[in-house]
Amino acid sequence: MKTINDFDFNNKKALVRVDFNVPLNSSFEVTDTTRILTAKPTILKILEDGGSCVLMSHLGRPKGKQNEFSLQHIVKQVEDSIGVAVTFVPDSIGDYAQQQVDNLQTGEVLLLENLRFYEQEQAGDIVFAEHLSKLGDIYVNDAFGTAHRAHASTTIIAQFFENRKCFGLLMAKEIDSIKKVMETGNKPITAILGGAKVSSKITIINHILDKIDHLIIGGGMTFTFIKAQGGQIGNSLVEDDKLDLALEILSKAKQNNVQVHLPIDAVVANTFSNDADTKIVNTNQIPKGWMGLDVGIETQKEFAKVVLNSKTILWNGPLGVFEMENFANGTIALGQAIAKATKLGAFSLVGGGDSVAAVKQFGFQNKVSYVSTGGGAMLESLEGKILPGVKAMLT
Repeated sequence: MKTINDFDFNNKKALVRVDFNVPLNSSFEVTDTTRILTAKPTILKILEDGGSCVLMSHLGRPKGKQNEFSLQHIVKQVEDSIGVAVTFVPDSIGDYAQQQVDNLQTGEVLLLENLRFYEQEQAGDIVFAEHLSKLGDIYVNDAFGTAHRAHASTTIIAQFFENRKCFGLLMAKEIDSIKKVMETGNKPITAILGGAKVSSKITIINHILDKIDHLIIGGGMTFTFIKAQGGQIGNSLVEDDKLDLALEILSKAKQNNVQVHLPIDAVVANTFSNDADTKIVNTNQIPKGWMGLDVGIETQKEFAKVVLNSKTILWNGPLGVFEMENFANGTIALGQAIAKATKLGAFSLVGGGDSVAAVKQFGFQNKVSYVSTGGGAMLESLEGKILPGVKAMLT
């Protein structure tokens, strides 16, 4: 796996696929700079070598050239984040873009317009990819968040660079972090999977069961497992058509000597509201008219014990409806346990939209080993899929 550390960018123009698909408010201001900041080390390494950068990214899901999706809105934030002046090019390909690249000097940075203003980008069009390839000497893919898409700028373009392509530092970190969990991690390895539905995590569960020692299950999918084992779950979320599947997972886990840890108590509410009446009951004895929205104190303690005895930890999915303050305690307690385990030397990887949101909301992002920037890409990696954007760089 070649990274930018294997190249000298002196007098070279690096064509860097970044993931600047950042959230904007109604005033077109960036509300979360994480994706820009995570690209900073790659950009600065290229510039420090004596090279220059041509940055390309998408933003949102535009239909044609829509101003609200223009990358021009983020130029100031990119400049502030990386500490370097950025010249915006109001197109992705064409004569003007080529002219701007030709005039690019050592130490300078260009940002091309939103790639998705061209429908050929998502279509993986080879001609569009070839046009893009003319804008740099070396191709650098540092956009893990889009690596699961065979788009022109993330996958197809790589064939035009042969031995002149490599991963950026962010992309390399993402790949290495997943490898630590799936292949090289120290045991015991614990996977924590939350979320609403078993069906959305079944592929991941099946792929990791022969690689982990402990499986902690939380979130709404808890109750499909509890009901499958004969428990009373009241009005809690459940997939009635997945009860047999839940039992199959438990059986397969046993065959692989994986200890499955389900919540033993739950914070239940009489309505789906932060202001609902609540009480704590056993997860298999939830009364009718009540629904489980978080794990209870005893579960928090049991889960913390498992986490603190782990050397490698994967966290994908919150334990409760953390967006509501009264049902966030289980997720916060889990974050605290993972942070403590990390401080004691464990490797912890957090990924998936809700988990990442929780980690940021409760201030754990600097207390775990790595927070993945690619939700869908990370999940597909955990499912055992070879991402198109990764495969293209290795062939």
